[in-house]
Amino acid sequence: MGQGISALVFEGSHPKSWVEEMMVKVRQAALLDNLEKIQQVPHFEAVYLHTNRPELVSPAEELGAKVILNKKNIEEFHFGRELQDAIQQHELKRVVCLNGAGSPLITVEELNMICHKLLSREQFVYTNNTQSVDIIAFTVPDNINQVELPAKDNSLAMTLRDQLNLKMELMPHTLGLLFDIDTPSDLIVLKEGPFAGSRTRKALESMPLDGSKLAAAKLILKEEYEDIAIIGRVGAPVIERLNRLLKLRLRVFSEERGMKSLGRIEAKEVISLLGLLMDHAGLEHFFQYLAQVARCVFIDSRVLMYHYQYGFSDRERFLSDLGKWDDLENPWLREFTKLAVTCPVPVILGGHSLVSGSLWALVSELAPDDG
Repeated sequence: MGQGISALVFEGSHPKSWVEEMMVKVRQAALLDNLEKIQQVPHFEAVYLHTNRPELVSPAEELGAKVILNKKNIEEFHFGRELQDAIQQHELKRVVCLNGAGSPLITVEELNMICHKLLSREQFVYTNNTQSVDIIAFTVPDNINQVELPAKDNSLAMTLRDQLNLKMELMPHTLGLLFDIDTPSDLIVLKEGPFAGSRTRKALESMPLDGSKLAAAKLILKEEYEDIAIIGRVGAPVIERLNRLLKLRLRVFSEERGMKSLGRIEAKEVISLLGLLMDHAGLEHFFQYLAQVARCVFIDSRVLMYHYQYGFSDRERFLSDLGKWDDLENPWLREFTKLAVTCPVPVILGGHSLVSGSLWALVSELAPDDG
């Protein structure tokens, strides 16, 4: 392999329920949409897809990817070791690495920009998010196998910066570089908006996704100086964009940013002030308070889930995002979800991506600009 750029894509899944299977189908469609874009960027001399999904082999190869089928169980997958093996196997020198549905709205122009930046630098890492990586580009250091890379991709940028001394820069904040398919809430935002690629759009059209809550929230976002509550791992760029392009009164409570990449989940150190409020007031009063202070609410519910140290499965989290409270067995999650559904104001539940890329997408839809 020469000194050019290689695209390295990892997509693995082992769905255990219908809602997880729905996520997988849309992720795969978005991956293929991205492979088509990558094919249009002349700086890529090779594209490698590492996956455990046999159904991706043929369509990905038709789009120019070299597919490596991984037969390991999803529980055995260690991102860092797989990345090191892929770099060694393919003799990679400059890498643009994506997870399967990472940055599904990235443009060909943005891919070209990333390649130009990567080709002009040495000892360099370029990422869309320091603490929660969706796309990352880096020059491969000679000693990359001498450190332990993270088991998940979230903290890869910090590891490359802090342990391998690569100089890190952040990519621009744009829809294409921030939006991620992480939860069913993101699927609803894509389905109800104008941004999905052709394969992704086709997959979404067959999904049983209720967009009525989101439609109600959009109407409120378009009004002037209504109170909007945003709760969870909320970053400053999203707040700035909301303030700049929409006429809103924001009530933001941001907590536990970086809880995955900093190891706070594994250490059981996650603590939420709003969780403590729920302990004192109760869930019913909490949602009553929300309805008093906001016309619509966006909640990154994972902070609360880890505050209470609930080890919810993807199935449980995703059903909650969809408001399917009657399909949930856990008493807390069932009541939390039911009260969110029945709250007098629209409450949208999701993960970090809801209060990051999905909110960015909503603003881009309601008040288009160049981002």
